[in-house]
Amino acid sequence: MPYGYNGKILVVDLTAGTWSVDEHDETWYRTYWGGGALASWYMHKFIPTKTDPLGPENVLIFAASVLCGCGMSGFNRYTVAAMSPLTGGFGESEAAGYFGPEMKHAGFDAVVFKGKSSKPVYLWINKGQVELRPAGQLWGMENAPFLDAVREELGDKKIRIASIGPAGEKMSRLACIINELAHANGRSGMGAVMGSKNLKAVIVRGEEGGIELANPEAFKELNLFHRKRIGEHMPNVGMRKFGTVQHMMAQQNSGILPTRNWKDCQFEDAAKLGWEGYEKVFDGNHTCYKCTVACKRKVNNIAEKRYGGPEYETLAALGSMCGVGDLDAVCRGHELCNAMGLDTVGAGAAVAFAMELAQKGILDAKDMGGRLITFGDGAGMLELLGKIARREGLGDILADGVKRAAERIGKGSEEYAFHVKGQEPAFHDPRGKTGVGLGFALSPTGADHIEAPHEVPFQGEGVKLVNPLGIIVAPKALDNGLGKVRYFIAGEKTWAMNNTLGICNFVVAPLFALSYAKLCEVVEAVTGWSTSLHELMLVAERSMVLARMFNIREGMDSKDDTLFRRMFEPLPEGPLKGTTIDPTEFKNMLGMYYAMMNWTEKGIPREGALYNLSLDWLN
Repeated sequence: MPYGYNGKILVVDLTAGTWSVDEHDETWYRTYWGGGALASWYMHKFIPTKTDPLGPENVLIFAASVLCGCGMSGFNRYTVAAMSPLTGGFGESEAAGYFGPEMKHAGFDAVVFKGKSSKPVYLWINKGQVELRPAGQLWGMENAPFLDAVREELGDKKIRIASIGPAGEKMSRLACIINELAHANGRSGMGAVMGSKNLKAVIVRGEEGGIELANPEAFKELNLFHRKRIGEHMPNVGMRKFGTVQHMMAQQNSGILPTRNWKDCQFEDAAKLGWEGYEKVFDGNHTCYKCTVACKRKVNNIAEKRYGGPEYETLAALGSMCGVGDLDAVCRGHELCNAMGLDTVGAGAAVAFAMELAQKGILDAKDMGGRLITFGDGAGMLELLGKIARREGLGDILADGVKRAAERIGKGSEEYAFHVKGQEPAFHDPRGKTGVGLGFALSPTGADHIEAPHEVPFQGEGVKLVNPLGIIVAPKALDNGLGKVRYFIAGEKTWAMNNTLGICNFVVAPLFALSYAKLCEVVEAVTGWSTSLHELMLVAERSMVLARMFNIREGMDSKDDTLFRRMFEPLPEGPLKGTTIDPTEFKNMLGMYYAMMNWTEKGIPREGALYNLSLDWLN
């Protein structure tokens, strides 16, 4: 068994109330590594075709990776994956915090849940010992009271918890999984899948020593180098000082801040939500396991401060997208979503969708529970979030995401329901950076803003940062040609690599502190494997194709790789006024992508692509 792993994957049959342990050889681990790739292997193995994502035949996987929990800054991420209740295809969501490392330290590289419990339960893993415990008395609790209750029940304040709130229990397709109250597996409706299995939480307690390393001395030197580099590297220094809050004004000043359900691209109250306003409620940094970047925020204007403060995506979701410039209301919305277990991106998009329908006269006051709620109404935004979490009134319709909500509402509402493959996009406008558009269209989970590094930092002299990836000509943000596709593929593989290795994008190249050469040294110090960027990029592509092939077997192909209507309309204002995405040029870029990936014109990986990635068993 390679160093860096436990060599054990826990498989829990919730229907039977039993569990077993899978053990794989070193070849298997070096093929699938962890994260989304490991999870995809189990999805192909266990999930029947055309499964109901909220039925017992779906499988829910918590997957760490080889570097997760090794003790280096940013090496703490894990993946939760299942068939998505939003898209009916591949679903995954990553999170950081402390849960992933603690799961590794508790003795397992991953936990796979099959079936459905007849009654609410939670899984308790205590230093390798496994127990399914009743959770009926805890069902219905918000996440903070639940955390306090199980700490008392188990008599241990050092346990780490990934739990669902009432939104997940009610199987809102926008439900997320919250760990340590301030970290979320937000996308793909993973909280709904967990709720469908009557699984309230996964709770872990590990050994103090952590994981065994192949070369502890080499790792110690690399760790010291990494910490020093983070302290000096300006992008990391900026991330520590401002977090992703800094992106609010960057998007605003570039004229690509999604506002009022993507109708506008600049927000008159953006400064109130950016650092200028945020600094007034800032209450210190919050961090993840062993990470010195500490990019997460705490705020002093919410009742339960342990829920942390909103980051950029939430500020845009509950702020500019809803036309709400009241930072207090946005922070309370963030608190509500973490308490109830709602994805702020999907929930904010659903609220903005409803607000535009009210503005267009498609929804009236009666539909909305007694009063008309439209853009700029902070109290109304909070009211709708609560209804979504509890599945009350209009909230019961919105809780299934904008695609299904529009199908139920009708009356032309489909024109204002913006999604890709059924998942709402996060808040980066592809009309100002076309690589993001490729990411939205091609992501196997539906629109995903972290499919590949956004191209803006790599223009001009910034291209030197991506030279090691073979990108010699700087990608311009508005390019629509072969150079952009070549850049996107290289970037997509690097972020898939990070997912598979369990690394945060904020600590590693191309933009952040750790170079690819040093990353290969870290992998060798942890595992004993002599590796290269070439091997790690193959691992990344294998993960990408595993997810793609899962969608192919569910009936998806190139017809589903598209953008939503407003991306093909001109930006209405700002420095990029009039800029749009040409549908023909975008389709041509997709064709270039398929060709360069060795896929067919319908977006299906060819035999050669599968053979090259040791995935011939999928053919």
